[in-house]
Amino acid sequence: MYIVITYGIIFWGNSPYSNNIFKLQKRSKRIIMNASSRASCREFFKKLNILPLHSQYILSLMLFVVQNMEEFTSNSEVHTINTRHRSVLHVPSITLTKNQKRVYYSGARVFNHLPQNIKRLSLNVKRFKSALKRFLFMGSFYTLDEYFGWISMRDLSTYM
Repeated sequence: MYIVITYGIIFWGNSPYSNNIFKLQKRSKRIIMNASSRASCREFFKKLNILPLHSQYILSLMLFVVQNMEEFTSNSEVHTINTRHRSVLHVPSITLTKNQKRVYYSGARVFNHLPQNIKRLSLNVKRFKSALKRFLFMGSFYTLDEYFGWISMRDLSTYM
């Protein structure tokens, strides 16, 4: 089931239909753990060492960004002003929600929100993937809003 869920996830993982897949993923974890239908699955995902759907989406999307970094533009390439955000990826101003769900827009936005210590590892894909997986297992994010809502590692304890 894991292989089926992750196939092409960077293209469909941010769609409204992904919530249906996520509900099925949670149902299967409850069956595996022999839990009631009302039990929270956060701990089940951690015990089974499986990322929730949206965390898997973030992982796959970030691996795509890191492996195709030359396709993305940094703010320093867009303007010459020396600001504190010059090294982050440029997120184009797009108003249509449909376009905001596309790979390059959401990839830049999610990458910019990663912790600095993980972003620094982006030159070494293997170490980057390992650190990102640890971070995503700690957070076990159910939605992208949860991911964008965390501020510090201390905040991750609220999701545990």
